[in-house]
Amino acid sequence: MKPSRILAPLALLALVAACGDDSTDTTSSTDTPAAAECAPADGSAARTTAFAAAPPMCLVEGKAYVAIIETNQATLRVDLRADIAPNTVNSFVNLARYHYFDGTTCHRAIQNFVVQCGDPTATGKGGPGYRFADELDQVEPYRIGSLAMANSGPDTQGSQWFIITGDDGAMLPAKYTLFGQVEDNDLGNVLLLDSLANPQDGPPLQPIDIISITIEEV
Repeated sequence: MKPSRILAPLALLALVAACGDDSTDTTSSTDTPAAAECAPADGSAARTTAFAAAPPMCLVEGKAYVAIIETNQATLRVDLRADIAPNTVNSFVNLARYHYFDGTTCHRAIQNFVVQCGDPTATGKGGPGYRFADELDQVEPYRIGSLAMANSGPDTQGSQWFIITGDDGAMLPAKYTLFGQVEDNDLGNVLLLDSLANPQDGPPLQPIDIISITIEEV
């Protein structure tokens, strides 16, 4: 591989890191952040976008979790990896069940690298009102279709996450908690999202909007 291809993701590494939850500003339907509670598994919770603290453990022992990410461009089924990142999956599942991600925009998309989502403000500075620690002890190699958490430094995870959409993204060092993998049948949709990404840092060339994220227990 040519040196220029090796240097490309290293140059972009800081861009992903800088897009973590670096602000406590959030968009909320209420003035008071919601208590740290588990959302109903049936999806009946009211949409909530600000929380007083991270949730308790809401995952059911022995269950596996699949996220169905429906965007205006494509739908992705994602196997969530609670075996290697239980706290991260727990937070993501709970936020999804509170409809936190619904109706939001993926604010950053870089060709052959990543599509970044999870900020209701679409500024790169939004978050749920809490942060929690990285889970890096069991991080496996990234590959196209991997979901990992964005951050602004060690142990600053909030709600922003990214999908690796190209080889440059797969070359990132293991500093971002890996917590899911797009199922093989939907990897073509990952490449579709990559085709809409920006050749430079910035928003996608066409909007990538999350219509909803629903959670299946299997």
